[in-house]
Amino acid sequence: MFVYTAQPARVVFGAGTLDRLADEVDRLGRSRVLVLSGRRHAERVEAVLGPRAVARFEGAAMHTPVEVTERALAVLRDADADCVVAVGGGSATGLAKALASRTGADQVIVPTTYSGSEVTPVLGETADGRKTTRTSPDILPETVIYDVELSRSLPHDVTVTSAVNALAHAVEAVYSPQANPVVDLLALDATRRLAAGLRGLDGGDSARDDLLMGAWLAGTCLGSVGMALHHKLCHTLGGSFDLPHAPTHTVVLPHAMAYNAAAAPEAMRRLADALGVDDAPRGVFDLVTTAGGPTSLRELGMDGADLDRAAGIAVGTPYPNPAELTYDGLRALLGRAWAGERP
Repeated sequence: MFVYTAQPARVVFGAGTLDRLADEVDRLGRSRVLVLSGRRHAERVEAVLGPRAVARFEGAAMHTPVEVTERALAVLRDADADCVVAVGGGSATGLAKALASRTGADQVIVPTTYSGSEVTPVLGETADGRKTTRTSPDILPETVIYDVELSRSLPHDVTVTSAVNALAHAVEAVYSPQANPVVDLLALDATRRLAAGLRGLDGGDSARDDLLMGAWLAGTCLGSVGMALHHKLCHTLGGSFDLPHAPTHTVVLPHAMAYNAAAAPEAMRRLADALGVDDAPRGVFDLVTTAGGPTSLRELGMDGADLDRAAGIAVGTPYPNPAELTYDGLRALLGRAWAGERP
């Protein structure tokens, strides 16, 4: 038996699709847009929107701090905006979700990275040094516009970590307790595309096509089934120790996979096949190394003295996972991730 719930988001995918932004806002029946974007894209977005763009907020931050949301909320209310257009990575998307959940404003998301959160009804927010997540249909963006052209200029280091962040969604979907045949197909196809894109980054534009398509598929998995150890650890490290989101995912993923490997052998076999390797955790580590991504929490700025506390926070909140979660096991995992050891 399984249960599959399709998320009712509208997706517009292709090259040059940003030019359809105004049409998508009109389709929602909205006319007053708050633009969440850095200066790099804001002027073009506002030119496409024309008089619909009534305000801009440039202060989106990692892990969606509630104090940043309050500042953006004041801008939205002062402008009497009824729609939020977010252009950027997971930080902009998270802020859009936080605003929509508080006001009922519609969301149109234009991702420029591979975070995948744009197609999920999940919002993670940070308050008082703790990151918590919640899920609600009201959080799911109404429309997502994927423009491949916007991803072509993404810097190499951001490309790698963002793509591995997406890969983590696909990996954990395969061994999720809510796994089902539809999500399995999406997750394994996403894994193949993301691996191919990372290996082909120096070979032309087709790699960007694979990465963006893979990120969408992986994000759809994230929005359909529950995640496990990897995501919980990354939320702990990001929310409590202020580590950067996508690089932390990149470092932790192979170690979380290795922790679960013996408890989910069939999932690891299918993931290894999709990755084109013999061993899935080591294959991901090698993929990151070859692509030039970070491999240790130490290089991300984490103090080794914080590992004990991180393990304690992570084990303190039970959640579904293939392997039993123990303090000693998580502390050893974090130690290897901190040192950058190959699984």
